[in-house]
Amino acid sequence: MDIDRVRGLTDAELEAELTTARRHLYDLRFQLATRQLTDYNQIPQTRRTIARILTVMTERQLAGDDEARPAADPTPTAGARR
Repeated sequence: MDIDRVRGLTDAELEAELTTARRHLYDLRFQLATRQLTDYNQIPQTRRTIARILTVMTERQLAGDDEARPAADPTPTAGARR
């Protein structure tokens, strides 16, 4: 899943995709332990997908925090040293 597709998902869809990707990674690790895994590249691909989802979720959380927080006053206070 590429980053553009992840950014196009809603928050609920991101949560669902994250749960699915984590479950998929669990299944891949289980297959690896039981020597049933044939495509070893799926493990890092799934880890990257999870990282992309978490990145977008963090971006959205920080963007929401920035909107709620008032902007800092750039003028120095009376007690500031020069």
